Amino acid sequence: MTKTKSKKQALIGNFFKRKYEEINDNDSSPNVGNDIQANDDVDTSPNVDNENIKQMTTLMQVRIWLEYSIKADKVYCLYCYLFKEDVGNQGGRDTWSSSSKGFCDWSKKGSLKEHVGNVDSHHLKAAQKCHNLMNQKKHMDENMKKLTKEEMIANYYRLLGSVMSARFCLENSLPFRGHDESEESNSQGMFLSVLNLISTNHPEIGKYTLGNAKKNNKLTSPKIQKEIIECFSKEVTKSICAEIKDDVFGLLVDESSDVSLKEQMAVVVRFVDKLGAVRESLIGIVHVKDTTSITLKEAVDDLLASNQLSVKQVRGQGYDGASNMRGEFNGLKALILKDNPSAHYIHCFAHQLQLVIVAVAKKHSGVKTFYEFLSMVVTTVSASCKRKDMLREEKKARVEKELLEGEIKTGKGLNQEVSLARPGDTRWGSHHRTIISLLRLFPEVVTVLQYVKEDGDCSQQRTNAKGILSYFKKLEFVFYMHLMGDILSYTNALSKHLQQKGKDLLEAANLINGTKRALNALRQNGFEPMLEKVTSFCKKYNITMLDMSESYGNPRNRKNVITNRHHFEVDIFNEVLDMQIQELGSRFSEVTTTLIKNMSGLNPSNGFSKFDPSKILAFAKMYPDDFTTQEIGTLLGDIESFRHTISDDDNFDNLNGISDLARLMVETGTHISCPIVYRKLSILIFLDAIK
Repeated sequence: MTKTKSKKQALIGNFFKRKYEEINDNDSSPNVGNDIQANDDVDTSPNVDNENIKQMTTLMQVRIWLEYSIKADKVYCLYCYLFKEDVGNQGGRDTWSSSSKGFCDWSKKGSLKEHVGNVDSHHLKAAQKCHNLMNQKKHMDENMKKLTKEEMIANYYRLLGSVMSARFCLENSLPFRGHDESEESNSQGMFLSVLNLISTNHPEIGKYTLGNAKKNNKLTSPKIQKEIIECFSKEVTKSICAEIKDDVFGLLVDESSDVSLKEQMAVVVRFVDKLGAVRESLIGIVHVKDTTSITLKEAVDDLLASNQLSVKQVRGQGYDGASNMRGEFNGLKALILKDNPSAHYIHCFAHQLQLVIVAVAKKHSGVKTFYEFLSMVVTTVSASCKRKDMLREEKKARVEKELLEGEIKTGKGLNQEVSLARPGDTRWGSHHRTIISLLRLFPEVVTVLQYVKEDGDCSQQRTNAKGILSYFKKLEFVFYMHLMGDILSYTNALSKHLQQKGKDLLEAANLINGTKRALNALRQNGFEPMLEKVTSFCKKYNITMLDMSESYGNPRNRKNVITNRHHFEVDIFNEVLDMQIQELGSRFSEVTTTLIKNMSGLNPSNGFSKFDPSKILAFAKMYPDDFTTQEIGTLLGDIESFRHTISDDDNFDNLNGISDLARLMVETGTHISCPIVYRKLSILIFLDAIK
């Protein structure tokens, strides 16, 4: 790589040396004169066919940007070689700009025209850059020397106003651009509106901005705005990385495509600041050509290196469940672990919980059918404002009737207006809200579906409504609705806990284990209460209830005749819960790993009730790059010293997690007297990747 760069630098030096006289002649054309010259690898005894030389000479007389190599018997584009952009292989650019390739098919003169392209081609852009670089009289530093003091003051205040306006928009997450940014417009967008306000209240700035500035020097164009934003971005990222310096940090990476369908990768670092508080900061969004693990690893390395950070400093990593991210052999996790064995991986618990629900919905045919009809119900009922109004009016009429009959009570927060919630594509917890709203609005939903069945806009809508009503009459629908409602109530509560900022990894592990136990209890003792709720619902809304002792389905079509109770209890209730519990166990296998168990040794909750020096020591041994053999040997003594130090301090009595412990150690100065314990605590926080 160094050899290639030095070669290119030498070529640039030779090129500008040959063009020095043209610069002084103030040539305004982007053509760069007679460029017929061999490059650095000229062979003194070439063995080249004379006919090729004649054809090559003819081509170079027409295309003055060509450079010829006698040794390789190929020509190259000097412009594209010097100013190549990584934007693909348009017009064979890689052939013309790569030293390992080159053009030698002398009979295909059309390739030259194809490479030059249209007015906005990459070749002509490179040619313009080359000409601009040679034309020193128009360089910024030369122009700055010619400015008067008054012009420099004007530029300063003009730029200051644009920077202040951009800063306000960025701090408040406001859009910059407006639909109509002309001077006559009343709504020019936030950037120009804020700049106008600044100019009005700061006469020094207003004297040189907007209408008082030259039309070609207002510093308000979209390009200038983007450059100012990029400067802010670089300064913020620089300050974040400067705070980390040579310290360790956790790494969170996720990739997705933007609205233009370009793959992008977001990189977040998790570290402990000087005050002992945990911080998560975005340091970059990088465009990647593809989403393979090798490409992502190279992008992460380049981004960290550009900010003076290294993969060696990573002590924890967290990604989603895609194979290219968490693959055991070739995933991004595995590639980083090869470079740094101390970068332990923990999958985001909240994301894993979503995968558990998705897995059950895909594997069980009955649950899959239920979710399909659930989505169809919301789409059909909420398709128009008229149907929504009908739903609300029917609900209002039912509430009034039940109030008059004394079936429901009035009070604060009771009998509120309820709409049919739409389930989300990525957050399966939203299905719980949909099921709850369907249970509350079931008779109103049936009324709207009856209307669509009879007076729908098209045959497709009428057919869908008829199919949904037919499904509503089945006992299986009622059973699945109540079963999934109960299961999602457990997982939804767990999901909310996992996404709270105050919860750390140890608390999350306890919550997950508690949810497993609750689902096991539901599986053992929940069928009879479930059957009672289903029976009551069917009786209330005139849905046919089956006799549980009778045979299920048509006995003639079954080899083994089973009862209705066996079908609903074993084939549905037990099977769905078993799948849910199994998925929870396999997805959250990290909860029982040695790493998580050792992390619990320094848990400050309940007055350090789980304080265990042996686990703290075992955790330190898992990070040999951070704790030397000598430090591990003295760690037990440091732990006991730390334990007695905090035992007399009331501030350490009511801590909720390891984050609170780290912050309090800095506030009380304990991190100085017990540096090894604080270092261990800082690493432990990096693994808290559940947010």
